[in-house]
Amino acid sequence: MNDRQPHEAELLLAIDQGTSATKALLLDTRGSVVGTASAPVQASHPRPGWVEQSPADIWHSVREAVRVCVERAPRGRIAGVGLSTQRESVMMWERATGTPVGPLLGWQDRRTADRCGRLLDEGAGPRVRSVTGLPLDPMFSALKAQWLLDAYDPDRSRGRRGELCLGTVDSWLLWQLTGGAAHTVEAGNAARTQLLDVRRRQWDPDLLALFGIPAQVLPAVTPSTGPFAPLRGFAPVPDGTPVLAVLGDSHAALFGHGVFAPGQVKATYGTGSSIMGLVADPATAAKDGRLCLTIAWDDGSPAYAVEGNIRSSGATLRWLAQLAGRTESELAALAAPDAGGAHVVPAFGGLAAPWWDNEAQGVISGLSFGTDLPALARAALESVAFQVEDVIAAVEEVTGPVSVILADGGPTDNADLMQLQADTSQRVVRRPHARDLSALGAAHLAGRALGLFTAGELAGMHRESDVHHPRRDPADNRARVAAWHDAVRRARAQRGDADAAT
Repeated sequence: MNDRQPHEAELLLAIDQGTSATKALLLDTRGSVVGTASAPVQASHPRPGWVEQSPADIWHSVREAVRVCVERAPRGRIAGVGLSTQRESVMMWERATGTPVGPLLGWQDRRTADRCGRLLDEGAGPRVRSVTGLPLDPMFSALKAQWLLDAYDPDRSRGRRGELCLGTVDSWLLWQLTGGAAHTVEAGNAARTQLLDVRRRQWDPDLLALFGIPAQVLPAVTPSTGPFAPLRGFAPVPDGTPVLAVLGDSHAALFGHGVFAPGQVKATYGTGSSIMGLVADPATAAKDGRLCLTIAWDDGSPAYAVEGNIRSSGATLRWLAQLAGRTESELAALAAPDAGGAHVVPAFGGLAAPWWDNEAQGVISGLSFGTDLPALARAALESVAFQVEDVIAAVEEVTGPVSVILADGGPTDNADLMQLQADTSQRVVRRPHARDLSALGAAHLAGRALGLFTAGELAGMHRESDVHHPRRDPADNRARVAAWHDAVRRARAQRGDADAAT
């Protein structure tokens, strides 16, 4: 850092490690993006319901995205780093060498569903929710962590000796970025593990015992603005560059939208979807069993949010496109103006918010001889909009009226989907022109920590957006939503539970 030249501009590096790709952005001190790059990440499905990624491949994708981004950008001094990551995915590695032990188990992985069912039958659900703010569900990290330990340290001897590290993606990347200087996890990501007391922001001993997790394998819980160890051995970024901010990707998107107080809700569209809004009273919000209570970020004072997670949104389109031998963009372009009464309920691994029904099964209903691929493509798009609205309706009961949906994520490039969301929700949809809201949110928090931006400047930042207003007749829309809920009841009734069909 001693070779800084007076004419060099200061830049912020944002890294967004997602399920399907890692993105890197460089921003100048005005907040303008001056460089971007992306590197893909693959997932494997060795058995039905299993979703794995390689920790080494994720790290390689980070290095490659940053390398290309820095090469493309104007010359400047990188003053700090902001990090955004996929959340509930978990992995394990050796503390002494940093060598991964087993695969990364992705947030979509369902291999622990049977174990989850047994815990629910034993009555563990209410205790888990009361402490963590989360429903007991295989999506979260705890059951995955237990599976990794059962597979690679069944007697927990290595874990108790401190030889192994368990962590979410932010923990793994912080370990790699800093040369193994510290084993840490950011508070918002820790809140998604189902091991954290969400109010005390500490690991809960009773939950560690419930899931069989030795405390010695877990990282130290750290606020979103650190302190974190500085970078080491991450060329072309100089050693000593500070890590200024770490956020979960959905939390970073909320920050990137400029939502710093209750009253606004964002919807992040991706492989799955996340609908999130800040809350003033976590205790009241936690009483709604349809939603998760989570730490959005902790910059010295924790900001709490309610969130509803949808397991399959973009993944539904990808599935149908592969089935039809088309690309996702081709499928979207093929979609008919109307689904003709057909519905796709994408409960590939059960349904998450607001239903939290692990036994629900995916169904296609309302078929006729007139149902063709364009109609099914439309039904798949509609399933995204319907699911998002189901969650927003639940969020609204906690946060108060929601008149505007702040949208981000790759699928929002589809203007037809955004108009469909406005029609289905009967709310205005705003999609910022700035892409990569998760990376931008991490960069904005890092810039605030560095003193480049004030909270007021970020809140008042002008965000150019495409705006979609509802066009559909409200009575027609109510009938469409009711028909969708009939289809959801069919999906939930597959388990033979009479209550699911009511």
